[in-house]
Amino acid sequence: MELIEAIYGRRATRAFTAEPVDKSVLEFLVEAAIQAPSAVNEQPWDFTVIRSKPLLDRISSAAKAHVLKANQDNAPPPHLREHLENPDFHIFYHAPALIVISARSGDWAVEDASLAAENLMLAAYARGLGSCWIGFAQRWLETEEGREAIGVPQDFVPVAPIIVGHPSEPMPPVPRNRARLRWLD
Repeated sequence: MELIEAIYGRRATRAFTAEPVDKSVLEFLVEAAIQAPSAVNEQPWDFTVIRSKPLLDRISSAAKAHVLKANQDNAPPPHLREHLENPDFHIFYHAPALIVISARSGDWAVEDASLAAENLMLAAYARGLGSCWIGFAQRWLETEEGREAIGVPQDFVPVAPIIVGHPSEPMPPVPRNRARLRWLD
């Protein structure tokens, strides 16, 4: 697959089959992720791969409760609140794997983890897999309880929780707004 095809074809996937993703494929995705650039070439990544359904269920429930407890300034909009209040809504969409990309705490942790995340998601698409960054999980994973649940080292911060699995249906293209572009010649 050409890189440009992956860039234009990758979509957030929220519907998966029950088929597990092979460990070797998940390792391949992590290897693709670490090819990303990082600030001062520190390569500060830490990856947690979760395939345990009970743990994924536990994180989903805890993260939903955490988001719902958020103060009014950070409360989710009503249409998202409905999902979070629904006991049948699983924030990971029953994907068979979650890869949490953490980075060493510091000025560039978010940028470093985000660059690795994009590589991982493009590599997943190239392998015929779907992926989606699950923002609902982020804030709970940053808590002490969340960090302990997935074993994130103390000097790292969880940044990018990405689900991976076999899509149950093709994801349609999403219309893109035109780029806001300024030329300063």
